[in-house]
Amino acid sequence: MQTIIEPFRIKSVEPIHFNTPDQRAQILEKANYNPFLIKAKEVIIDLLTDSGTSAMSSNQWAAMMQGDESYAGSDSFFRFESTIQKITGLPIVIPTHQGRAAEKILFSILGGKGKYFISNTLFDTTRANIEFSGAEGIDLICEEGKYPSIPAPFKGNMNLTAMEECILEKGAKHIPLCILTITNNSGGGQPVSMENIRSVHQICRKYGIPLFIDACRFAENAYFIKIREQGYQQRSIPSIVHEMFGYADGCTMSAKKDAFANIGGFLAMHNEALALQCRNLLIMTEGFPTYGGLAGRDLEAIAVGLEEVMEEHYLQYRIRTTEYLTNKLIAAGVPVMQPAGGHAVYLDAKNFLPHIPVNQYPGQALVGALYLTGGIRAVEIGSLMFGKYDEDNTLIPAALELVRLAIPRRVYTQSHIDYVAEVIIEVFQNRDRIQGLEIIEEAPTLRHFTAKLRPVNH
Repeated sequence: MQTIIEPFRIKSVEPIHFNTPDQRAQILEKANYNPFLIKAKEVIIDLLTDSGTSAMSSNQWAAMMQGDESYAGSDSFFRFESTIQKITGLPIVIPTHQGRAAEKILFSILGGKGKYFISNTLFDTTRANIEFSGAEGIDLICEEGKYPSIPAPFKGNMNLTAMEECILEKGAKHIPLCILTITNNSGGGQPVSMENIRSVHQICRKYGIPLFIDACRFAENAYFIKIREQGYQQRSIPSIVHEMFGYADGCTMSAKKDAFANIGGFLAMHNEALALQCRNLLIMTEGFPTYGGLAGRDLEAIAVGLEEVMEEHYLQYRIRTTEYLTNKLIAAGVPVMQPAGGHAVYLDAKNFLPHIPVNQYPGQALVGALYLTGGIRAVEIGSLMFGKYDEDNTLIPAALELVRLAIPRRVYTQSHIDYVAEVIIEVFQNRDRIQGLEIIEEAPTLRHFTAKLRPVNH
């Protein structure tokens, strides 16, 4: 059999509200060409993010009814804790209300002026929390990860040579943490190989630098290792996951991704002294250490989801979904990140819209065109999200100009994905009509969430 079917049945649905191109043109203008400012009911297919947008299973909903809402020492926390300990091998588990809360706590303690955090690629909130502390985040993506259209099996890898050179240049004592993002979200949802994780671990040990994993999509990364890396084809997903975490001193996770939950996250680690500081800050900002800003029912849903996400039939279907869409776009000549990532399809906006210069935000212009044409909401991962200014207020562009179409887990069917492909291909065929954008209002940090833009030739 060639067809890979959804490994689930649907027993509850919600309506999609349809609108016309003329209506969408008004909505887009009113939202100042920023998809974050569009109401959800005005979107036909919502691929803005896979964070907190998944469909929970019947077992997760059932588990929520067991939620123990005790302020301290709830049974739900201990089920949550034991599940994470079993999966990761990390003994200390600290719940938070979502991933960025874990990052905020961690970098508030470890960050500060004159410090550097090195990574394969930091995502937006991770970098923002590092910079908010006064520290600097440094991305060291492997060479093959810099070229969207050239396939390679592990384009999310850390550049090991650049990593060691950076440590020698900055000084290990100024680098409190190395962070591996798996899969590499900003780098196209690309996986990190076990060999690379192991090598990063060895370099960190050599220089006495702790290694943490940004584990939002740990199961997807493990599946890529299983199907692409020699020696892992016969290994189970839980055993691959356990080995990945075995090279780490700790992790942060947004449970809104690979745990199928609508909210939640955690910190996990070995270091008791660091954990004490984290728990103290947690109590001030999130809540008591056995709930960390979450309801007991959320802790239950996460514990179940973390087990479900490692089922191979699900992961096969999940990865095949992004491959299916990516292959349709490649066949139509659309410039797209190759090979397909785990959680999303990434359009190469720089090559999709070569007539739009980077200081006119081609990714954001493409996002607007996708909404206008088909009511699809995507997100720019390029110079609007990651660009900075030099001393003359000139844009320092991002390394890549991408548009991410993040596919929520267990939400859309094949016909939805076929529709997405048709819309993208239609936009590509009419790409010369798309105009660049300019910013008219922006925040100093994480500007892409709230920025207001307009067409350059308004």
